[in-house]
Amino acid sequence: MPISRFVEYEDAPPDVRAVYDDIMATRQVDCINNFWKALAQHPPTLARTWESLKQVMAQGALDPIVKEMLYVAVSIAHGCDYCVNSHTAAARKAGMTDAMLGELMTVAGMASETNALATAYQVELDDRLHVAARSGN
Repeated sequence: MPISRFVEYEDAPPDVRAVYDDIMATRQVDCINNFWKALAQHPPTLARTWESLKQVMAQGALDPIVKEMLYVAVSIAHGCDYCVNSHTAAARKAGMTDAMLGELMTVAGMASETNALATAYQVELDDRLHVAARSGN
């Protein structure tokens, strides 16, 4: 149960409606999902979060499908069911197939397992891995 009420489009003040309109136009959808309705309780947070998300998720060195799949993986790691579902839907809309989702889940699960093992064993980072991570060599 949310801790505050959702701001529905028809009840939204003009500044919130402007963000809602931009979300719908950018995402090519005809409704606002609950995440944005919850953030609309504090219009500055709604506007800032939407602007940041638009910038981060825009086409860049990584394709939008890759960005959505990364978002799913991080959402799995953080246990955010809402974000897992929201960004899985966005990744599917961007072209993610069932096979790609299967591999994504496998990689996310494997990363969780090996992260937990490295943490449990308190494995120190190899110097050469530290250098390679910085330089690619």
